Amino acid sequence: MARRPFANFFSPLALSCFLLTTVIGLALDQWTKVEAFSRLKTGEWVDRQGVPRVDSNTYEFIPGWLHFHVTTNPGAVFGVGPGKRTLFITVSLAAIVFIFYLFSVSGRQRGYQIILGMLMAGVLGNLYDRAKFGYVRDMILALPGKYVFGHEAFPWIFNIADSLLCTGVALMILHSFFHSEGKSGKPATAGRAET
Repeated sequence: MARRPFANFFSPLALSCFLLTTVIGLALDQWTKVEAFSRLKTGEWVDRQGVPRVDSNTYEFIPGWLHFHVTTNPGAVFGVGPGKRTLFITVSLAAIVFIFYLFSVSGRQRGYQIILGMLMAGVLGNLYDRAKFGYVRDMILALPGKYVFGHEAFPWIFNIADSLLCTGVALMILHSFFHSEGKSGKPATAGRAET
């Protein structure tokens, strides 16, 4: 029996895997941003390019390994493309539509639906920041003061949404290795009826 289009949108189990992951991830992202900025931000200013910036205290959660230090990121991942707010919002909206599509055709792959929820939470977390503030709020500083071949081991500051996106993409790549298309060219979930 062929799988009905959009069946996952009527499946309590599929929706639970996807939406609960999204809600929990988004709530964790926004909560950590609010907490970090309320506790660590010491001042605000605007740089010469008109980009809002903040001054911050640093909290050494695991000294030398994991610190919290708030900053604003007007660009994308790793600060690429500052000043392209409209482009990043448009790309985020397109990503949301694509994630919903992937969910609709994900069949009974519950692990994959959780991965899609992680991606959705990451996209929504940073989209909210860009729409409301014009920048993304970052606060996680990993491997501070660690150097490899004379360069900082990890010079970027990131947030929970970034972590969800990077982890979700990595898990999606791993998932694709174990759930590749069959010899007939049809996805492994084709032909299953969703209940």
